[in-house]
Amino acid sequence: MTSKRPRTLNERELRLWRVGRALTLTFAAAVLVAGGIFYGLVVLLDFQEIDTTAKLDAKTLFDLVKLSFGVVAGAGALVALVVAYRRQRVDEAGAHREATRLHTERFSQAVDKLGSDSPAVRLGGVHALAGLADDAPDDSLRQTCIDVLCAYLQLPFTPDPGDDPTHQEEHHRYLAFRKVRHTILRLIGDHYRRPQGTHRSWQGCDLDLTGVTIDGSMDFHGAVFSGGTVSFSGATFSGGTVSFDHATFSGGTVSFDHATFSGGTVPFSRATFSGGAVPFSGATFSGSAVSFSRATFSGGTVSFVDAAFSGSEVSFDIATFSGSEVYFSGAVFSGGAVHFGGVVFSCGGVSFNVARFSGSEVSFNSARFSGSEVPFSGATFSGGMVSFDAATFSDSKVHFDHATGSAPSGLLTAVGTPVPATVTLPHDWLPPIP
Repeated sequence: MTSKRPRTLNERELRLWRVGRALTLTFAAAVLVAGGIFYGLVVLLDFQEIDTTAKLDAKTLFDLVKLSFGVVAGAGALVALVVAYRRQRVDEAGAHREATRLHTERFSQAVDKLGSDSPAVRLGGVHALAGLADDAPDDSLRQTCIDVLCAYLQLPFTPDPGDDPTHQEEHHRYLAFRKVRHTILRLIGDHYRRPQGTHRSWQGCDLDLTGVTIDGSMDFHGAVFSGGTVSFSGATFSGGTVSFDHATFSGGTVSFDHATFSGGTVPFSRATFSGGAVPFSGATFSGSAVSFSRATFSGGTVSFVDAAFSGSEVSFDIATFSGSEVYFSGAVFSGGAVHFGGVVFSCGGVSFNVARFSGSEVSFNSARFSGSEVPFSGATFSGGMVSFDAATFSDSKVHFDHATGSAPSGLLTAVGTPVPATVTLPHDWLPPIP
């Protein structure tokens, strides 16, 4: 979702009225206001009629002359006001053009530095672009600076040749340019953690990290994603810590589609998903530690459709699903561990339709199903360990119809006998009738 960008000063300048039209409308407005005030006074003082027999004496004539001069003076003031208004707007537009020109010159110099063969010069270009984004005259110029930094991260880079003595120079060069990339990631995280509307805040801007390899730390702790589009689609998280702890996803789109979590730590602990869309569709969790512990899903849509959990440790422990639509439909749990321990499903919907549990350790131990709809329709339980020990089913609609394989551990005990009408189980899972 792209936020509506306010018009810049140049765009507003093009809509200035011509002087003649502005004066005409100003005079018309003044006459209408004066007439309205006069009429209001007449009604207020309860004048019914004006004496038409009165003679025009010298005093009345003098009053009329003063009134005429007052009208002329008021008209002159209106003309001066309109002219001053237009002069001010023209001066502002000129100042904006000058600021834009200086910004463009600095922008060109910073981009040239990014193309330097020297890592130190590139690092200077990174800081120069970040500073330009902070001081940009309008949102479009700020967005351009952010786009260039993102594009740099998307450029292909030579992998580390290793610290073998025969490749020592290449190894040092790789480390130097890696420092440049990590600096960009650090600056992005720092700016997105600043409250929207404050100086140096980039919240509300678009951030395109599609296909980027994030092999270092990145801090989105406490960030608020309430507008614009932020894309980590196809990104690879392979090292360091990328923290979304206490982040708030309340609007716009933050996409992790087809991202790969293959190393490092990516915590979303205590994050709040209250609006917008946050898709992890087709993402691969094969080696990272990813935590949604104590996260709150109270609005919007969070999708893990067709995600593959094949080696990571992914935790939703004590998370609350109270209003969002969360989809694990078609997800494959074939390795690693995924924990839903102590999770509260109290509203909204969480779907595991057609999910495949074939090798992971998936735990719903002590989960509470108390008011939501959680379908496992068509799910396959063919391996690994899926457990519902100490789970409680008090009001939610939990469907296992058309599920295949063995019943998950502890499920029948947690459901109880007789099976509540809100829980649907395959016929071959039902306990034998005594």
